[in-house]
Order: sequence, then C-alpha cells, then structure tokens
Amino acid sequence: MTPEGKIKALVKALLAKYDIRPAKDAGTFSEAAGWYFMPGGTGYGTKGIPDILGHYRCRFWAIETKAPGKEPTGFQALQIAAIRCSGGAVFVVDGEESLEKFEEWVKTEGG
Repeated sequence: MTPEGKIKALVKALLAKYDIRPAKDAGTFSEAAGWYFMPGGTGYGTKGIPDILGHYRCRFWAIETKAPGKEPTGFQALQIAAIRCSGGAVFVVDGEESLEKFEEWVKTEGG
C-alpha cells in the first residue's frame, strides 16, 4: 500500500467510527450520521478535487489525503480555497496529527 493509501485507510476507519458511511451505503438521513464519496481519479474529472467529499450533520466537508510531509498541488489548493469560500470545511490529512484535527471537527460539529 502506498503512503497515501495508508492515510486513506486511517481516514476511512475514523469515518466508520462516527457512522459516516460510503454514500452508496448511507441509506436515509436518519440511518447514518453522514456520508462520504471518493471521486475516482480517471483523468475525466476536474483537476484538484479533494480525495474524499462528505456530509456530516448538515455540514459539507472535504479531505485531501497526502503522503506524510507532502503539500497540495496548485490545482488542489485552488479547489480547497473554493470549497472553503463556499462554507465547506477542508482538511489536508497527511498523518495522525492532521487526522486528529478532522476528528475534533467531527466531535464539535456532531456534538
């Protein structure tokens, strides 16, 4: 598994902990706390869209996963800025510390 793949696995485990399910499995809003979707990187989509997009307790969020120590690309930075400008929360997760920041946000938003 790639370093970024390991980070994605950590994120998915955390999402499951808070009953944030894959969009295809979320069912109705009363059945899950939230959902997430991972757009495929097929080359046909929009450059820079974060790796994971989701909804939790009436809030839109996105996560860009990176190998430890790596930064978002220029296109990724533009999409991150656009999502934040629209009121969405965005997290760049490259390890345990940044994953904890996302978990704190989930606890605050879901409280």
